[in-house]
Amino acid sequence: MADEYGSDFLTIVDEDGNEYELEVLTTLEWNGSSYMAVIPASAGDEEELEVSILKSVEEDGESILCAIEDEQELQDVYDQIMELLYEEEDE
Repeated sequence: MADEYGSDFLTIVDEDGNEYELEVLTTLEWNGSSYMAVIPASAGDEEELEVSILKSVEEDGESILCAIEDEQELQDVYDQIMELLYEEEDE
């Protein structure tokens, strides 16, 4: 469905105040949490894309995106996202 309206982009700021613009490939609600698969917005077509998976967590009443520390959770979410992306590609 996201393809109908074009890509989504977001800007995040790290602890040091550095801004990064990311393209959102897909989002996933899984096991009561929200996840996002993103790539750098500046990535060219010929570059090898490095997909990052971020988790939305509540901190001080605010939603923030963070890296997934647990290796098993990361692998499970990666598998779910890949399945979702391939389903969208087939449609």
